[in-house]
Amino acid sequence: MRIFVALLLVLILFSLLSGLVYLIRDRGHGERAVEALTWRIGLSIALFLVLMAGHYLGLWQPAGL
Repeated sequence: MRIFVALLLVLILFSLLSGLVYLIRDRGHGERAVEALTWRIGLSIALFLVLMAGHYLGLWQPAGL
């Protein structure tokens, strides 16, 4: 499960960086940056749902400070 969460984080970072690259290359006139950032939002929501499901199912417990 931790590998899946780490993979989602890497994909989110990759999508964010590709959105930045497309924004610089297309100078704000292309649709590729919007697509990349839309993927980032979807992946972030998926990560949030996976973390909530893992907590609900008892796969991991919150750690105290």
